[in-house]
Amino acid sequence: MKTTLLPCLAAFLVLATGSRAENEYENAPINYSDTEPNDAAQRLERLMSSGKVKIDRTDAWSVLAGVMKEFGVLPESQTMVFSKTSKQNDLIGPRTPRVVYFGDNAYLGYSVGGAIEVSTIDPKLGPIFYLLDPREDSSKPLHFQRDQSCLSCHGGPFTPEVPGVLVRSVFPGPEGHPIMSQGSTVVDTTTPFSDRWGGWYVTGRHGDVLHRGNVTAIENKDQSVDIDFKAGANVSSLKKFFDTTPYKRKTSDIVALMVLEHQTSVQNVLTKANHTSLRAMHMQTSLQRELGEKITPEPVGTARRIIDHCAEDVLDALLFKDEAALPEGGIEGDPAFQTAFVKKAPQSSDGRSLKDFQLLNRLFKHRCSYMIYSLTFQHLTAPLKETVLARLWNVLDGKDASGSYAYLGESERGHIRRILAETLPGAPKEWKKTLAVK
Repeated sequence: MKTTLLPCLAAFLVLATGSRAENEYENAPINYSDTEPNDAAQRLERLMSSGKVKIDRTDAWSVLAGVMKEFGVLPESQTMVFSKTSKQNDLIGPRTPRVVYFGDNAYLGYSVGGAIEVSTIDPKLGPIFYLLDPREDSSKPLHFQRDQSCLSCHGGPFTPEVPGVLVRSVFPGPEGHPIMSQGSTVVDTTTPFSDRWGGWYVTGRHGDVLHRGNVTAIENKDQSVDIDFKAGANVSSLKKFFDTTPYKRKTSDIVALMVLEHQTSVQNVLTKANHTSLRAMHMQTSLQRELGEKITPEPVGTARRIIDHCAEDVLDALLFKDEAALPEGGIEGDPAFQTAFVKKAPQSSDGRSLKDFQLLNRLFKHRCSYMIYSLTFQHLTAPLKETVLARLWNVLDGKDASGSYAYLGESERGHIRRILAETLPGAPKEWKKTLAVK
Protein backbone atom coordinates (compact mmCIF):
# COMPACT_ATOMS: atom_id res chain seq x y z
CA MET A 1 0.00 0.00 0.00
CA LYS A 2 1.32 3.45 -0.84
CA THR A 3 2.07 5.65 2.14
CA THR A 4 -0.52 8.20 0.96
CA LEU A 5 -3.26 5.74 1.84
CA LEU A 6 -2.32 5.46 5.51
CA PRO A 7 -2.97 9.06 6.60
CA CYS A 8 -6.21 9.10 4.59
CA LEU A 9 -7.44 6.00 6.32
CA ALA A 10 -6.27 7.33 9.67
CA ALA A 11 -8.34 10.45 9.04
CA PHE A 12 -11.30 8.20 8.34
CA LEU A 13 -10.85 6.53 11.72
CA VAL A 14 -10.95 9.90 13.49
CA LEU A 15 -14.09 10.83 11.57
CA ALA A 16 -15.77 7.53 12.35
CA THR A 17 -15.14 7.75 16.07
CA GLY A 18 -15.48 11.49 16.63
CA SER A 19 -18.57 13.61 17.18
CA ARG A 20 -21.00 13.82 14.26
CA ALA A 21 -24.48 15.13 13.59
CA GLU A 22 -25.54 12.05 11.66
CA ASN A 23 -25.27 8.47 12.88
CA GLU A 24 -22.48 6.71 11.04
CA TYR A 25 -24.64 3.65 10.38
CA GLU A 26 -26.81 5.77 8.07
CA ASN A 27 -23.86 6.22 5.70
CA ALA A 28 -22.16 3.83 3.26
CA PRO A 29 -21.57 0.97 3.38
CA ILE A 30 -24.28 0.28 6.02
CA ASN A 31 -27.05 2.66 4.87
CA TYR A 32 -29.23 1.39 7.70
CA SER A 33 -32.52 3.21 7.07
CA ASP A 34 -32.32 3.07 3.28
CA THR A 35 -31.63 -0.67 3.09
CA GLU A 36 -34.40 -3.23 2.81
CA PRO A 37 -33.90 -5.62 5.73
CA ASN A 38 -33.31 -9.33 5.33
CA ASP A 39 -34.74 -10.48 8.63
CA ALA A 40 -37.32 -12.78 10.19
CA ALA A 41 -40.04 -10.10 10.33
CA GLN A 42 -39.87 -9.44 6.60
CA ARG A 43 -39.90 -13.15 5.80
CA LEU A 44 -42.85 -13.80 8.10
CA GLU A 45 -44.85 -10.94 6.58
CA ARG A 46 -44.33 -12.41 3.11
CA LEU A 47 -45.43 -15.83 4.32
CA MET A 48 -48.53 -14.40 6.00
CA SER A 49 -49.45 -12.36 2.91
CA SER A 50 -49.19 -15.43 0.69
CA GLY A 51 -51.29 -17.51 3.07
CA LYS A 52 -48.47 -19.96 3.80
CA VAL A 53 -48.49 -18.99 7.48
CA LYS A 54 -51.63 -18.20 9.45
CA ILE A 55 -51.51 -16.50 12.85
CA ASP A 56 -54.36 -16.95 15.32
CA ARG A 57 -55.83 -13.46 15.66
CA THR A 58 -58.39 -14.16 18.38
CA ASP A 59 -56.77 -11.52 20.59
CA ALA A 60 -53.44 -9.76 21.14
CA TRP A 61 -52.05 -12.62 23.22
CA SER A 62 -52.86 -15.08 20.41
CA VAL A 63 -51.08 -12.90 17.86
CA LEU A 64 -48.11 -12.53 20.20
CA ALA A 65 -47.91 -16.29 20.75
CA GLY A 66 -48.12 -16.98 17.02
CA VAL A 67 -45.38 -14.54 16.11
CA MET A 68 -43.18 -15.84 18.93
CA LYS A 69 -43.53 -19.37 17.61
CA GLU A 70 -42.54 -18.32 14.10
CA PHE A 71 -39.48 -16.48 15.43
CA GLY A 72 -38.40 -19.31 17.74
CA VAL A 73 -38.93 -17.12 20.81
CA LEU A 74 -39.54 -19.02 24.04
CA PRO A 75 -42.65 -18.20 26.11
CA GLU A 76 -40.58 -19.24 29.13
CA SER A 77 -38.18 -16.36 28.44
CA GLN A 78 -40.73 -13.86 29.77
CA THR A 79 -39.44 -10.93 31.81
CA MET A 80 -41.41 -7.89 32.98
CA VAL A 81 -40.39 -4.24 33.02
CA PHE A 82 -42.45 -1.49 34.68
CA SER A 83 -40.26 1.58 34.20
CA LYS A 84 -41.48 4.04 31.61
CA THR A 85 -38.55 3.52 29.28
CA SER A 86 -40.28 2.32 26.14
CA LYS A 87 -42.24 3.38 23.08
CA GLN A 88 -45.61 2.96 24.83
CA ASN A 89 -44.93 4.60 28.18
CA ASP A 90 -48.56 5.59 28.73
CA LEU A 91 -49.43 1.88 29.01
CA ILE A 92 -46.55 0.92 31.31
CA GLY A 93 -46.22 1.29 35.07
CA PRO A 94 -45.75 -0.71 38.28
CA ARG A 95 -49.32 -2.02 38.04
CA THR A 96 -49.19 -2.68 34.29
CA PRO A 97 -45.73 -3.96 33.36
CA ARG A 98 -44.62 -4.66 29.81
CA VAL A 99 -43.66 -8.24 29.03
CA VAL A 100 -40.47 -8.95 27.09
CA TYR A 101 -39.59 -12.21 25.34
CA PHE A 102 -36.48 -13.20 23.39
CA GLY A 103 -34.95 -15.84 21.17
CA ASP A 104 -31.41 -15.99 19.81
CA ASN A 105 -32.22 -13.56 16.99
CA ALA A 106 -35.51 -11.87 17.93
CA TYR A 107 -37.05 -9.81 20.74
CA LEU A 108 -40.69 -8.97 21.42
CA GLY A 109 -42.33 -6.63 23.90
CA TYR A 110 -46.01 -6.21 24.66
CA SER A 111 -47.90 -3.72 26.81
CA VAL A 112 -51.47 -4.79 27.51
CA GLY A 113 -53.79 -2.87 25.19
CA GLY A 114 -51.00 -1.66 22.92
CA ALA A 115 -48.96 -2.70 19.92
CA ILE A 116 -46.40 -5.50 19.87
CA GLU A 117 -42.85 -4.17 19.72
CA VAL A 118 -40.57 -6.32 17.59
CA SER A 119 -36.85 -6.38 16.95
CA THR A 120 -35.40 -8.96 14.59
CA ILE A 121 -31.80 -9.28 13.44
CA ASP A 122 -30.58 -8.52 9.96
CA PRO A 123 -27.17 -10.20 9.43
CA LYS A 124 -25.52 -6.95 8.27
CA LEU A 125 -27.67 -4.09 9.57
CA GLY A 126 -28.18 -5.47 13.08
CA PRO A 127 -31.50 -5.15 14.95
CA ILE A 128 -34.47 -3.82 12.96
CA PHE A 129 -37.35 -2.29 14.92
CA TYR A 130 -41.04 -2.69 14.18
CA LEU A 131 -44.49 -2.14 15.62
CA LEU A 132 -47.14 -4.78 14.98
CA ASP A 133 -50.77 -3.90 15.66
CA PRO A 134 -52.52 -7.06 16.91
CA ARG A 135 -55.92 -5.33 16.63
CA GLU A 136 -55.63 -4.79 12.88
CA ASP A 137 -58.85 -5.71 11.06
CA SER A 138 -58.69 -9.45 10.43
CA SER A 139 -59.59 -8.84 6.79
CA LYS A 140 -56.19 -7.20 6.39
CA PRO A 141 -52.86 -8.98 6.72
CA LEU A 142 -50.71 -8.32 9.76
CA HIS A 143 -48.02 -5.77 8.99
CA PHE A 144 -44.64 -5.13 10.60
CA GLN A 145 -44.31 -1.35 10.50
CA ARG A 146 -40.66 -0.36 10.61
CA ASP A 147 -40.27 2.27 13.32
CA GLN A 148 -37.16 4.43 13.05
CA SER A 149 -38.17 6.50 16.08
CA CYS A 150 -36.92 3.59 18.23
CA LEU A 151 -33.40 4.63 17.26
CA SER A 152 -33.60 7.61 19.62
CA CYS A 153 -32.79 5.09 22.38
CA HIS A 154 -31.78 2.05 20.35
CA GLY A 155 -29.29 3.76 18.08
CA GLY A 156 -27.15 6.10 20.17
CA PRO A 157 -25.02 6.21 23.32
CA PHE A 158 -26.98 3.45 25.06
CA THR A 159 -26.06 1.01 22.26
CA PRO A 160 -22.46 2.11 21.31
CA GLU A 161 -23.70 4.27 18.40
CA VAL A 162 -25.16 1.35 16.44
CA PRO A 163 -28.72 0.01 16.19
CA GLY A 164 -28.91 -2.13 19.31
CA VAL A 165 -30.96 -3.84 21.95
CA LEU A 166 -30.50 -3.11 25.63
CA VAL A 167 -31.57 -3.66 29.21
CA ARG A 168 -31.55 -0.52 31.38
CA SER A 169 -31.59 -0.36 35.16
CA VAL A 170 -33.06 2.87 36.55
CA PHE A 171 -34.43 4.27 39.78
CA PRO A 172 -38.18 4.25 39.04
CA GLY A 173 -40.57 6.61 40.79
CA PRO A 174 -44.00 5.49 42.12
CA GLU A 175 -45.57 5.66 38.64
CA GLY A 176 -42.58 4.12 36.87
CA HIS A 177 -40.97 7.33 35.60
CA PRO A 178 -37.17 7.09 35.85
CA ILE A 179 -35.74 9.49 38.42
CA MET A 180 -33.35 11.25 36.08
CA SER A 181 -31.11 12.67 38.81
CA GLN A 182 -30.04 9.10 39.65
CA GLY A 183 -28.99 8.24 36.12
CA SER A 184 -29.30 4.77 34.64
CA THR A 185 -27.18 1.73 33.90
CA VAL A 186 -27.09 -0.20 30.63
CA VAL A 187 -26.62 -3.70 31.95
CA ASP A 188 -24.13 -6.16 30.50
CA THR A 189 -22.20 -9.20 31.69
CA THR A 190 -19.84 -7.06 33.78
CA THR A 191 -22.52 -5.09 35.69
CA PRO A 192 -22.46 -5.83 39.44
CA PHE A 193 -25.48 -7.80 40.64
CA SER A 194 -26.47 -4.98 43.00
CA ASP A 195 -26.87 -2.51 40.09
CA ARG A 196 -29.29 -4.61 38.07
CA TRP A 197 -33.03 -4.56 37.39
CA GLY A 198 -34.13 -1.15 38.58
CA GLY A 199 -37.58 -0.80 37.00
CA TRP A 200 -37.96 -4.55 36.38
CA TYR A 201 -39.83 -7.26 38.20
CA VAL A 202 -37.65 -10.19 39.26
CA THR A 203 -38.72 -13.63 40.47
CA GLY A 204 -36.16 -16.06 41.87
CA ARG A 205 -33.78 -16.64 44.76
CA HIS A 206 -30.41 -14.93 45.13
CA GLY A 207 -29.36 -15.13 48.79
CA ASP A 208 -28.39 -12.07 50.81
CA VAL A 209 -27.13 -9.81 48.02
CA LEU A 210 -29.73 -7.23 47.00
CA HIS A 211 -30.64 -5.99 43.54
CA ARG A 212 -32.76 -3.00 42.45
CA GLY A 213 -35.76 -4.92 41.15
CA ASN A 214 -39.39 -5.04 42.31
CA VAL A 215 -39.38 -1.69 44.11
CA THR A 216 -39.93 2.00 43.42
CA ALA A 217 -38.18 5.05 44.85
CA ILE A 218 -39.13 8.42 46.28
CA GLU A 219 -36.96 11.39 45.34
CA ASN A 220 -36.20 13.88 48.11
CA LYS A 221 -35.72 17.63 47.70
CA ASP A 222 -31.95 17.21 47.96
CA GLN A 223 -32.12 14.70 45.05
CA SER A 224 -31.38 11.74 47.30
CA VAL A 225 -33.84 8.84 47.09
CA ASP A 226 -35.63 6.64 49.58
CA ILE A 227 -35.87 3.05 48.41
CA ASP A 228 -36.18 -0.27 50.23
CA PHE A 229 -34.23 -2.83 48.21
CA LYS A 230 -34.93 -5.54 50.80
CA ALA A 231 -38.62 -5.40 49.91
CA GLY A 232 -37.78 -6.65 46.42
CA ALA A 233 -35.41 -9.46 47.39
CA ASN A 234 -35.95 -13.20 46.79
CA VAL A 235 -39.46 -12.80 45.41
CA SER A 236 -41.35 -15.91 44.29
CA SER A 237 -44.71 -14.30 43.46
CA LEU A 238 -45.54 -10.93 41.90
CA LYS A 239 -49.15 -10.86 43.12
CA LYS A 240 -48.33 -8.47 45.95
CA PHE A 241 -47.10 -5.88 43.43
CA PHE A 242 -49.87 -5.91 40.80
CA ASP A 243 -52.78 -7.92 39.43
CA THR A 244 -51.15 -10.68 37.39
CA THR A 245 -54.48 -11.95 35.97
CA PRO A 246 -54.11 -10.41 32.46
CA TYR A 247 -50.71 -12.07 31.95
CA LYS A 248 -50.35 -15.58 30.56
CA ARG A 249 -47.27 -16.25 32.66
CA LYS A 250 -46.85 -14.84 36.15
CA THR A 251 -43.06 -14.64 36.40
CA SER A 252 -40.13 -12.41 35.47
CA ASP A 253 -37.39 -14.97 35.85
CA ILE A 254 -34.01 -13.97 37.27
CA VAL A 255 -32.07 -16.38 35.05
CA ALA A 256 -33.94 -15.25 31.94
CA LEU A 257 -33.09 -11.66 32.85
CA MET A 258 -29.40 -12.45 33.14
CA VAL A 259 -29.42 -14.30 29.82
CA LEU A 260 -31.22 -11.38 28.17
CA GLU A 261 -28.64 -8.94 29.51
CA HIS A 262 -25.76 -11.07 28.30
CA GLN A 263 -27.32 -11.62 24.89
CA THR A 264 -28.17 -7.99 24.20
CA SER A 265 -24.74 -6.75 25.22
CA VAL A 266 -22.95 -9.31 23.03
CA GLN A 267 -25.29 -8.53 20.14
CA ASN A 268 -24.32 -4.87 20.37
CA VAL A 269 -20.61 -5.67 20.45
CA LEU A 270 -20.99 -7.85 17.36
CA THR A 271 -23.00 -5.21 15.50
CA LYS A 272 -20.52 -2.48 16.42
CA ALA A 273 -17.51 -4.55 15.42
CA ASN A 274 -19.07 -5.58 12.13
CA HIS A 275 -20.15 -2.07 11.16
CA THR A 276 -16.75 -0.63 12.05
CA SER A 277 -14.92 -3.33 10.10
CA LEU A 278 -17.20 -2.91 7.08
CA ARG A 279 -16.50 0.83 7.09
CA ALA A 280 -12.75 0.25 7.37
CA MET A 281 -12.75 -2.08 4.39
CA HIS A 282 -15.07 0.22 2.45
CA MET A 283 -12.73 3.16 3.02
CA GLN A 284 -9.66 1.08 2.16
CA THR A 285 -11.24 -0.05 -1.12
CA SER A 286 -12.42 3.48 -1.97
CA LEU A 287 -8.98 4.97 -1.38
CA GLN A 288 -7.19 2.23 -3.29
CA ARG A 289 -9.51 2.81 -6.23
CA GLU A 290 -9.07 6.58 -6.08
CA LEU A 291 -5.29 6.27 -5.93
CA GLY A 292 -5.19 3.74 -8.78
CA GLU A 293 -3.84 1.00 -6.56
CA LYS A 294 -4.63 -2.69 -6.64
CA ILE A 295 -7.82 -3.51 -4.72
CA THR A 296 -6.90 -5.90 -1.91
CA PRO A 297 -9.54 -7.94 -0.03
CA GLU A 298 -7.23 -8.24 2.98
CA PRO A 299 -7.05 -5.35 5.46
CA VAL A 300 -3.72 -3.53 5.60
CA GLY A 301 -2.36 -0.60 7.51
CA THR A 302 -4.98 1.30 9.49
CA ALA A 303 -7.79 -1.01 8.34
CA ARG A 304 -5.84 -3.92 9.77
CA ARG A 305 -5.45 -2.14 13.09
CA ILE A 306 -9.15 -1.24 13.23
CA ILE A 307 -10.20 -4.82 12.60
CA ASP A 308 -7.71 -6.16 15.13
CA HIS A 309 -9.18 -3.85 17.75
CA CYS A 310 -12.72 -4.93 16.84
CA ALA A 311 -11.67 -8.57 17.16
CA GLU A 312 -10.40 -7.90 20.68
CA ASP A 313 -13.79 -6.44 21.65
CA VAL A 314 -15.61 -9.43 20.21
CA LEU A 315 -13.32 -11.90 21.94
CA ASP A 316 -13.75 -10.16 25.30
CA ALA A 317 -17.54 -10.34 24.92
CA LEU A 318 -17.61 -13.96 23.77
CA LEU A 319 -15.33 -15.14 26.57
CA PHE A 320 -17.13 -13.32 29.42
CA LYS A 321 -14.13 -11.16 30.27
CA ASP A 322 -14.67 -9.35 33.60
CA GLU A 323 -17.96 -11.15 34.22
CA ALA A 324 -19.60 -10.00 37.45
CA ALA A 325 -19.80 -12.71 40.09
CA LEU A 326 -23.13 -14.09 41.24
CA PRO A 327 -24.15 -13.73 44.90
CA GLU A 328 -22.63 -16.24 47.30
CA GLY A 329 -24.64 -19.43 47.03
CA GLY A 330 -25.70 -18.66 43.46
CA ILE A 331 -29.15 -17.97 42.06
CA GLU A 332 -32.27 -20.08 41.56
CA GLY A 333 -34.73 -19.37 38.77
CA ASP A 334 -37.60 -20.99 36.94
CA PRO A 335 -36.62 -24.51 35.83
CA ALA A 336 -39.03 -24.20 32.90
CA PHE A 337 -36.93 -21.46 31.30
CA GLN A 338 -33.67 -23.31 31.82
CA THR A 339 -35.06 -26.50 30.30
CA ALA A 340 -36.53 -24.71 27.28
CA PHE A 341 -33.41 -22.59 26.73
CA VAL A 342 -31.03 -25.56 26.66
CA LYS A 343 -33.35 -27.95 24.80
CA LYS A 344 -32.25 -27.21 21.22
CA ALA A 345 -28.70 -26.09 21.94
CA PRO A 346 -26.02 -27.63 19.70
CA GLN A 347 -24.23 -30.35 21.70
CA SER A 348 -20.80 -31.88 21.44
CA SER A 349 -20.30 -35.63 21.27
CA ASP A 350 -19.92 -35.72 25.06
CA GLY A 351 -23.26 -33.96 25.61
CA ARG A 352 -22.05 -30.45 26.42
CA SER A 353 -23.34 -27.15 25.04
CA LEU A 354 -22.59 -23.45 25.33
CA LYS A 355 -26.05 -22.97 26.83
CA ASP A 356 -25.43 -25.22 29.85
CA PHE A 357 -26.04 -23.25 33.03
CA GLN A 358 -23.81 -23.12 36.10
CA LEU A 359 -25.61 -20.53 38.31
CA LEU A 360 -23.34 -20.93 41.34
CA ASN A 361 -20.72 -18.24 40.79
CA ARG A 362 -21.30 -17.54 37.11
CA LEU A 363 -24.10 -17.82 34.57
CA PHE A 364 -22.84 -20.59 32.24
CA LYS A 365 -20.62 -23.63 32.69
CA HIS A 366 -18.60 -22.98 29.56
CA ARG A 367 -17.55 -19.36 29.20
CA CYS A 368 -17.82 -18.95 25.46
CA SER A 369 -21.06 -17.27 24.46
CA TYR A 370 -23.69 -19.15 22.49
CA MET A 371 -23.97 -15.89 20.50
CA ILE A 372 -21.16 -17.31 18.39
CA TYR A 373 -24.00 -19.17 16.62
CA SER A 374 -25.96 -15.94 16.04
CA LEU A 375 -26.82 -14.51 12.64
CA THR A 376 -24.57 -11.53 13.20
CA PHE A 377 -21.52 -13.58 14.14
CA GLN A 378 -22.03 -16.04 11.30
CA HIS A 379 -22.20 -13.14 8.82
CA LEU A 380 -19.35 -11.02 10.17
CA THR A 381 -17.28 -9.49 7.40
CA ALA A 382 -14.64 -12.07 6.43
CA PRO A 383 -11.48 -10.32 7.72
CA LEU A 384 -13.09 -9.74 11.13
CA LYS A 385 -14.50 -13.24 11.46
CA GLU A 386 -11.23 -14.88 10.44
CA THR A 387 -9.33 -12.77 12.97
CA VAL A 388 -11.76 -13.55 15.79
CA LEU A 389 -11.73 -17.30 15.10
CA ALA A 390 -7.94 -17.44 14.88
CA ARG A 391 -7.50 -15.58 18.17
CA LEU A 392 -10.26 -17.55 19.85
CA TRP A 393 -8.62 -20.86 19.02
CA ASN A 394 -5.28 -19.52 20.13
CA VAL A 395 -6.80 -18.76 23.55
CA LEU A 396 -8.58 -22.09 23.81
CA ASP A 397 -5.44 -23.94 22.76
CA GLY A 398 -3.49 -22.35 25.62
CA LYS A 399 -1.24 -20.29 23.35
CA ASP A 400 -2.39 -16.82 24.34
CA ALA A 401 0.44 -15.05 26.14
CA SER A 402 -1.47 -11.89 27.05
CA GLY A 403 -2.94 -13.30 30.26
CA SER A 404 -6.28 -11.64 29.47
CA TYR A 405 -8.15 -14.92 29.63
CA ALA A 406 -6.20 -16.70 32.36
CA TYR A 407 -9.49 -17.21 34.24
CA LEU A 408 -10.32 -19.97 31.75
CA GLY A 409 -8.76 -23.14 33.13
CA GLU A 410 -7.39 -25.94 30.98
CA SER A 411 -10.40 -28.21 31.51
CA GLU A 412 -12.92 -25.50 30.62
CA ARG A 413 -10.92 -24.51 27.54
CA GLY A 414 -10.85 -28.14 26.46
CA HIS A 415 -14.63 -28.47 26.76
CA ILE A 416 -15.16 -25.29 24.77
CA ARG A 417 -12.74 -26.47 22.07
CA ARG A 418 -14.69 -29.68 21.59
CA ILE A 419 -18.07 -27.94 21.56
CA LEU A 420 -16.95 -25.45 18.92
CA ALA A 421 -15.03 -27.90 16.76
CA GLU A 422 -18.05 -30.19 16.60
CA THR A 423 -20.95 -27.74 16.49
CA LEU A 424 -19.92 -24.35 15.05
CA PRO A 425 -21.05 -23.92 11.43
CA GLY A 426 -18.07 -23.15 9.25
CA ALA A 427 -15.53 -24.00 11.93
CA PRO A 428 -12.05 -24.27 10.39
CA LYS A 429 -11.18 -27.88 9.51
CA GLU A 430 -7.95 -27.52 11.47
CA TRP A 431 -9.99 -27.30 14.66
CA LYS A 432 -11.23 -30.87 14.34
CA LYS A 433 -7.77 -32.08 13.35
CA THR A 434 -6.25 -30.39 16.39
CA LEU A 435 -8.99 -31.89 18.54
CA ALA A 436 -8.24 -35.37 17.22
CA VAL A 437 -4.57 -34.99 18.10
CA LYS A 438 -5.36 -33.85 21.63
